[in-house]
Amino acid sequence: MRAVPGRPEGFALVTGASRGIGAAIALALASDGWPVAINYRSDATGAERVLSEIEQRGGRAICLQADVTERGRAQELIREAEGQLGPLLVLVNNAGVRADELALNISDEQWDTVLATNLSAAFELTRQALRPMIRARFGRVINIASVVGPRANPGQANYAAAKAGLIGMTKTIAVEVARRGVTVNAIAPGLIETEMTAGLPDRLLAAIPARRAGTPEEVAACARFLASEQACYVTGSTIFVDGGLSA
Repeated sequence: MRAVPGRPEGFALVTGASRGIGAAIALALASDGWPVAINYRSDATGAERVLSEIEQRGGRAICLQADVTERGRAQELIREAEGQLGPLLVLVNNAGVRADELALNISDEQWDTVLATNLSAAFELTRQALRPMIRARFGRVINIASVVGPRANPGQANYAAAKAGLIGMTKTIAVEVARRGVTVNAIAPGLIETEMTAGLPDRLLAAIPARRAGTPEEVAACARFLASEQACYVTGSTIFVDGGLSA
C-alpha cells in the first residue's frame, strides 16, 4: 500500500484486536492506509478473520500472538512487528479484561490480573513505543479506557482502578512528550456491544441518555481521528463515547 503524503512511513499496533473494539479499530486504521499489527492472546481464528478482511479491502496487516502481561513481551512484540512493517508510529492499547466482584470478594488474582492487563501492559507497551515515535517526530498513543474510570460502577473496583489509572497515565505521558510530535490520548467507551459486555442487565440502558448501546465502529471512528495528522493538537485528552452517560 502506498504511503500517505505528509505522514512518515510506519505501522499501527492494536492490542486485543481479534474481536470487538480492537478489531474495529484495526479495520479503521487499515482503511486510512496504516499497515496494522493485529495482536491477540488466544483467539487466532478471530485475528486471522480481521487480517483477511483488511487484505480484502486492499490493506496490509500481520497477526502477532502475545500475552502483553508477560514481563519483557512488549519489547519482543514491537521488535517482531518492526521487522516486518517498519517503525511503530501508532499504538492502540486496547487489550482488556474484567473480573467483576464486590470489593469485599475480589481475590488477589482478580485484582492483579485486571491491573496487569488493563494498566501495566499499556504502560510497558507505551514506554517501548515512545522511542521510535520520538525518533520519527510523529507518534500516536491511544489508550482505550472506560467511562467506569471516572464514574463509579459497583462491582468493578479493580476495573475502575485500572481505567482511572490509564486516564491519569495518558495525561502525564502526553505532557512529557508533547514537544516531540507525539500525542497521547484516551478513549472512554460506555456500554458498547461486544462479547465483554454481553450479559449486562437491560436496566443499564435506561441510564444512558441515548437509550442504546454503542458499537465498536463508533469507538473506532474516534481512534481513526486521533491517529490522523489532523489530531496533532489533541493530546492529553479523554474522549467519551458513551451516549451521554458521563454527562
